[in-house]
Amino acid sequence: MITLEICATSVASCIAAQEGGAQRIELCDNLLEGGTTPSYGAIAMAREKVQLALYPIIRPRGGDFLYDGLEFEVMKRDITLCKQLGCDGVVIGILTADGRVDKERCRILTELAWPMGVTFHRAFDMTADPMQALADIIDIGCERILTSGQRNTAVEGIPLLKTLVQAAEGRIIIMAGSGVRSHNIATLVKETGAVEYHTTARAYVEGGMLYRNPNVSMGGAPGVKEYEISLTQASEVKLILEEANKAQQGAAQQ
Repeated sequence: MITLEICATSVASCIAAQEGGAQRIELCDNLLEGGTTPSYGAIAMAREKVQLALYPIIRPRGGDFLYDGLEFEVMKRDITLCKQLGCDGVVIGILTADGRVDKERCRILTELAWPMGVTFHRAFDMTADPMQALADIIDIGCERILTSGQRNTAVEGIPLLKTLVQAAEGRIIIMAGSGVRSHNIATLVKETGAVEYHTTARAYVEGGMLYRNPNVSMGGAPGVKEYEISLTQASEVKLILEEANKAQQGAAQQ
């Protein structure tokens, strides 16, 4: 069966992920920056409200994946906190300046996280040599890699995703993510051979503010939907899973 991980940015989205039948949650904040570590309150409340596997992302800021000593210490403390709160795993990714996996630091984080699981996030997509990165991440001891096949979307990255699934040979899970939706999941299942997928399954919902100041953008970027709330939709989660499992069963019968 297909495993679906929901990238959730709120406790409400975590609950929707569970209602839709997802198997795991990557909990994060600030999706416009690619995802950063959620707050203590968000992690604690999500752990109380859902029974799904819960994997907070450990990323102290947006931008690149080259971190200084202070940022690395923050990451270690956040992992310890996740363990104390009863999380099932964490999501990490640190690179060197030349675009390689920082094996030394990632190994420290993976060992610190034990017995929690560890996913290596889309920092993988920013590496200079994906096949070397695959070997390095396997050696570190991560259980899966989240990747779009080094393209903006998983559909665009199908050729590399298929290669990675084959090269992994069961030693690590390749989880396809970025732009995964109910209308393209069947193509991804048939073309890549991956059995795990990652999506927000979200829609924007109108907020409750009555007064909306047209002269100010809090994010400093015109066009940002500041009066709409991004929420995972249980119905989309369910539909993605249905389409994925249907495609997988069809491929198995051929």
